Amino acid sequence: MDEATEQAVVAYAVEYPAHGQHRTSNELRKSGIYVSGSGVRSIWLRHQLANFKDRLAALETKIASEGIILNDAQIAALGKKKQDDIASGEIETVIWAYRTSSMWEI
Repeated sequence: MDEATEQAVVAYAVEYPAHGQHRTSNELRKSGIYVSGSGVRSIWLRHQLANFKDRLAALETKIASEGIILNDAQIAALGKKKQDDIASGEIETVIWAYRTSSMWEI
């Protein structure tokens, strides 16, 4: 795989983190970059972008380092992550508890 194709796949993964490997392949094909879905997956694995959370982490790193303005797809992806975190109980909360004898009381 040539370097230009690899960089285009990585850039697209950060630009549209919610898109899967086949959609990424199809969208890149529209702009003249021909890479299969499995080729996209291989590139993502080499760059630690294999899943949605990894691609979101890369987007968040880019936001922090470059201060980019987010597009609609990026905003939607970050919103989906926030909803998923809340749904799975991964929210930041403070619970005060104290221990009485061998039991915790909240």
